[in-house]
Amino acid sequence: MIRRTILEWQSLRYGPGDDRIPEWAADRIASVARKSPLGGEGGARVLSHGRNEIRAGQVVGMIAAEDCALEILPKIDFAGVSDSGAVNKQIRTQLVHMLAVVLDLDIDAGNITNLGWQRENILEILIRLFARKLADLVRQGMPRRYIDSEEDLPSLRGRLNVTRQFTTFAATPQKLACQFDALSPDIALNQIMKAAVRRLASVSASTENQRLLRELAFVYADISPVPVPALRWAELVLDRTNSRWRELVSLAKLLLGDRFQTTSAGSGRGFSLLFEMNTLFEEYVARMLKRALNGSGLNVHAQGGGLYCLQDISTGAQRFLTRPDLLLRENGSTELIIDTKWKLLSLSGRDNLEISTCSDDDQITSTSSPVVINTSNARTAPV
Repeated sequence: MIRRTILEWQSLRYGPGDDRIPEWAADRIASVARKSPLGGEGGARVLSHGRNEIRAGQVVGMIAAEDCALEILPKIDFAGVSDSGAVNKQIRTQLVHMLAVVLDLDIDAGNITNLGWQRENILEILIRLFARKLADLVRQGMPRRYIDSEEDLPSLRGRLNVTRQFTTFAATPQKLACQFDALSPDIALNQIMKAAVRRLASVSASTENQRLLRELAFVYADISPVPVPALRWAELVLDRTNSRWRELVSLAKLLLGDRFQTTSAGSGRGFSLLFEMNTLFEEYVARMLKRALNGSGLNVHAQGGGLYCLQDISTGAQRFLTRPDLLLRENGSTELIIDTKWKLLSLSGRDNLEISTCSDDDQITSTSSPVVINTSNARTAPV
């Protein structure tokens, strides 16, 4: 099994040589990346497949194919740490912290110190976190709810289904068509947990994780198996009786959702668990700001705005709809506009700190009609 870890924007060379991976491994990994919804055209946003190297973009996570796997970590500098293993450990810790903030997960100190940060990849760490949290909750009792049931019994239970009784059993009165409410563990919440356990057991390569997942599979043996696309998320009920499951549901959504793709890739099957760092960082900053500004009167709005920058004088048409990353508002008034950037800022003395004022897709082209530029008193701040 070939396993490698690189940082975003780094390259991994392939071909002959001890310091390279085989070409077949690069082809399989790139094939899985192309099938990711985050990959864009040809999968280049995840991995660029060059002549003798594959290069990561600004998407991080795990890509695996038959007999090979690639972990892509965010590029974070830690002062005074030079060992690559120690650096990767701290990066994984920071990445899981960001995911925990975005998903409202409470990761206690015991879990943090015993997740195998240095020897395991980010997927195995998330699997272990999920399995341990699920095992702790199951020990406290599996949730149950009353569900509508119908059964043909020799004696009446609940109420009689009159229509069925006098049609289907008109000639066999010894059977009664009963309708009743039964307290059952076979509910949407447990079906979601079982689906997560089954999916993770099929992709985990860790002996410890496989042991935990086998134990959980035994616990959920009597729960109906439901394919992931058919899971009944709309029927999921979280109230005061099972509120402690809320965090685990968020983690299960992550591990069963669009970010986790299982695909047919080249020889055999592959999978990927990927996160776009720009989006993840924006959500993380928004959550941290909401915590910091709680009680201050300022409200945080992500992807708000909706104003236009330009107006065509001749036609009155609005141009260039704005969608700032974050807005801080107080009493309906916008006090601060924040643009989040997941990148290292250069301290070379430049005024713009190497931050572009607009992307290639947002370049303003010349027009034959005069325009009016709308301005606001709101302050702007890059983060």
